Amino acid sequence: MGQLQVETCEIEGLKVITPQVFGDSRGYFMETYSKRDFQNIGIDVEFVQDNQSASKRGVLRGLHFQKNFPQDKLVRVVNGEVFDVAVDLRKDSKTFGKWFGVTLSAENKKQFFIPKGFAHGFLVLSDYAEFAYKCTDFYHPDDEGGLLWKDPEIGVEWPYQEGVELIMSDKDQKWGGIEDYKKSNM
Repeated sequence: MGQLQVETCEIEGLKVITPQVFGDSRGYFMETYSKRDFQNIGIDVEFVQDNQSASKRGVLRGLHFQKNFPQDKLVRVVNGEVFDVAVDLRKDSKTFGKWFGVTLSAENKKQFFIPKGFAHGFLVLSDYAEFAYKCTDFYHPDDEGGLLWKDPEIGVEWPYQEGVELIMSDKDQKWGGIEDYKKSNM
């Protein structure tokens, strides 16, 4: 039914997807996922879990990945706005350690497909945001890994907002950088 507009990124495998939106005086309708349409754009995966989180302005979550049970993710924002980031951790990739970021919002309705082999995180830019995502493997708490959000080797250009304090979990402040990742995983 839906037509998907797909933007490929400079990092192979990442895709920014904008669904077709049908609006009228009542509001709007859109398909956020159709296996057939996603197969047609080269995303042929089986999602097994949907997650949703709510966060306030300044919350930074990430950069997370699962070590032994990696997940493809399809992420979107259903309320508010975030800056979403993926970091390439695929050993043989020519873009290993590089990052890509995109603004996702309830208004622009963009989705971001992040394949296995990437760390993922986001920064909330609006007063409040609800973030929803589909995963191709279940969450395994003992399998969680992460990268330091401010690792200078990666160099993510987070869109800091003047006067807004960053809020993050203790573990997200303590992850190692990409050099630590290389030593332990390569």
